[in-house]
Amino acid sequence: MRSRKSRFMSLLLAGVTTVGLLAGCSNSENGGGGGTDSGGSRDSINIATMSETPSLSPWDHNATAGSYMNLLTYNTLFRTDMEMNPVPDLVEDYENISDTEWQFTLKQGVKFHDGSEMTAEDVKASLEHGKTFAEVSLYNDCIESVEVVDEYTVKITTPGPSAVLLSHLCHHGNAIVPKELIDSDHDFTTDPVGTGPYKLVEWNRGDSVVFEAFSDYFKGEPAIKNMTWKIIPEGSSRTIALEAGEIDFIVEVEAMDYDRLKEADGIALYEYDATEHNWLMLNNEKPGLDNENVRKAMDCAIDKESIITVALNGMGTAVYSQAPNNLPGASEENVNSYDAEKAKEYMDASGVDPASIEMSIITSNDTKKRAAEVIQANLNDVLGITATIESMDLATYLSTTAEGNYTASIGNYTSSDMISYLVGVFHSKSINASNKTRINNPEVDALIDEASATLDETARNETLQECVALLNSLCPQVPLYQPVNFRAYNADLQGIEVTPSGTLYFENVSWAE
Repeated sequence: MRSRKSRFMSLLLAGVTTVGLLAGCSNSENGGGGGTDSGGSRDSINIATMSETPSLSPWDHNATAGSYMNLLTYNTLFRTDMEMNPVPDLVEDYENISDTEWQFTLKQGVKFHDGSEMTAEDVKASLEHGKTFAEVSLYNDCIESVEVVDEYTVKITTPGPSAVLLSHLCHHGNAIVPKELIDSDHDFTTDPVGTGPYKLVEWNRGDSVVFEAFSDYFKGEPAIKNMTWKIIPEGSSRTIALEAGEIDFIVEVEAMDYDRLKEADGIALYEYDATEHNWLMLNNEKPGLDNENVRKAMDCAIDKESIITVALNGMGTAVYSQAPNNLPGASEENVNSYDAEKAKEYMDASGVDPASIEMSIITSNDTKKRAAEVIQANLNDVLGITATIESMDLATYLSTTAEGNYTASIGNYTSSDMISYLVGVFHSKSINASNKTRINNPEVDALIDEASATLDETARNETLQECVALLNSLCPQVPLYQPVNFRAYNADLQGIEVTPSGTLYFENVSWAE
């Protein structure tokens, strides 16, 4: 495996323009066997994750922690493959019969966790239900209507030509559940019922979520029968638990422990260049932060390379654009760079007194807190802006920032395509959901909408680049970094494969014989 320095330099030189999935190296000796039961067979797995899901429903959140849970209990019409392309999941066949009409033939014999069989009526009810939730509506507003053609066929009509329909049908906000449960106001937030590979056993809030394999899963019962997700917020505690054999898999690996885990016997590392884009989120409606020159001054004042060193142990790439560098449609036009003198010029041009800017930076984990500490020092040293740092749990952070009750936060967004990213982060229809800067720019909206309706890939990417260049000029938030992400796990686990957007299908994971 390459050294950290050489890998990091390669990423810088490449600009993270291509996606790489790098399998980690390890020794094969068993390092603990947390998945071993008393009889010596392995049918269980213990997984450590940093943040607790805000909900087990697929509709009322847009959190990464929630999507991990949703992948276990629900399926969608399409799913994302390892190259982040949409491929059929609950769909057997499909046809684009006109510019605005799509017909989908469903797989037959697919069972829900309650034993009922999935039909076209369930699909129609689920897609229409998802449209009523602000948190995920941006992923199904391209669906104008859903028509039941017969028991296993549905027709979806879009408002116009759609380049995003199939990608959006991969999102958990379009999960398929029983119509009967929707009609009876079933509480999916605590009792998920879908067609997924695992069924909920219990949710011990603040501690763990327990699942069991669904024996009637339409792709075959998963090899691992029992699964427990442990909520362990502190990074080094997750590392220690893996080393001790108390857990078998870490979702969010503490960057500071990379070298230690790499050298550990019986532990494997899976590395991938993430599409996760991290930024200093700024509420554009707050005094001072509503000034474009103030935001640009902050952009120039923050040393992103130092943030990567301090927060990520060097495992990431500084970003200067408002959108991920490794998605088609990226652009570096109009970006700023670290420049203290330029930062002061922007601040002077703004006409805003730095002392008047009230700024509390919200963080929700250790990595974000370390990044905030660098930002706090930079803003004070270069611009004379005093910032405080505030820690919150994930659920509180998500609701607080979505409602706009904040000034600044360390945030991120992960997507498998540029249109979904731009809609989620910058389109005005996502205000009060995932557009947390609350930017409301008609020209940005129009370019995103144009790209969404452009079927020609070349023309679509040109429009996306124009949109990203405009956003770079507006600077609604301060881009920070894209990380090299990791999964660390017992080396006896096999079938580990993660997309650049972080998706892992645990039904494909098993213990080595």
